[in-house]
Amino acid sequence: MQERQMSEEVRNDNPYSRLMALKRMGIVQNYQQIKEFTVLVVGVGGVGSVLCEMLTRCGIGKLIMYDYDKVELANMNRLFFTPQQVGLSKVEAAKQTLLNINPDVVIEAYNENITSGTGFNQLLERMQNGALKGGPVDLILSCVDNYAARMTINSACNELDQVWMESGVSEDAMSAHIQLIIPGETACFACAVPIAVVENNEQQIKREGVCAASLPTTMGITAGFLAQNTLKYLLGFGQTTFLLGYNALADFFQNYAIMPNSECKDPNCLKRQKQD
Repeated sequence: MQERQMSEEVRNDNPYSRLMALKRMGIVQNYQQIKEFTVLVVGVGGVGSVLCEMLTRCGIGKLIMYDYDKVELANMNRLFFTPQQVGLSKVEAAKQTLLNINPDVVIEAYNENITSGTGFNQLLERMQNGALKGGPVDLILSCVDNYAARMTINSACNELDQVWMESGVSEDAMSAHIQLIIPGETACFACAVPIAVVENNEQQIKREGVCAASLPTTMGITAGFLAQNTLKYLLGFGQTTFLLGYNALADFFQNYAIMPNSECKDPNCLKRQKQD
C-alpha cells in the first residue's frame, strides 16, 4: 500500500487534516515531521498498548514494540485488547490492531524478554540501528511494571547515551508518574526511583507475584501524559515535563526535575555526569 502524505487539506477522507490543524493554528510548526521519527516502546500492557495506539493515530513514523506476555482475559479490565485476541502475544495482537488503524506506520514487534542476555543484546541493537533510515531510534518509552525491566532499560540507555521516558502506575492504581531521563543531565532510574520520590514510599513499586489493582482510567491518563510528552519532545513545542506525578484520589499533580546522584551505582550514569 502506498504511504499517504500528511496533507493540510480539510477533507473527510484525509486522516491527518485535524492533526495538521495544529500547524495552521501555530501550535506546532513542523507536525509533518512526526512521520520521520522512530520510537521504541518496552511493555505493551495497560499503559503501553494505549500509548502505542495514540502514537499510531498521531502518525508516528515507526514503532518498535517489546513485550513477552500473551493477551489474557484478566487484561480485559484495561483498554485496547479484546477477548478475541486472548492467547496471542501482546506485540502481535497490538501490531494487527495498530496497522488496521493506520497502515502508514512501520511496526516491528518483538515477543522477547529484555532482561535475558539475548533479549538485552537485541534491544541494544535495535536502539542503535532501528530508526526508519538506519541509525539510533529517537526515543525509548518504558511502560513496564517491574523493577528488573526498568533497570535493564536504564542500563541500556546509560550505556548508549539514549534519552528515554519512564512511566509507572502504583499497585493500588491510585497514583502514577512519567519521567524524562537524559543521561548525565537528569537522574537516571538508579539515581532515584521516580515513584518512590513521588509517593515517598518505595514499596509502592509493583512487585513480582503481587496481584496489583489496575484501572483503565489511571492507565489511560498515564498513557495520555506520556504520549503528549513524547510529541512535545520530538516536535519541540510547549514545555517538556521532566517528572510528573499524579495522585488520583486527590487529583493532585507534582511537576519538577530530579538531578543526577553523584553516588549513583550505575557506572555509565557517572560517566555521563562527568561528560556533562
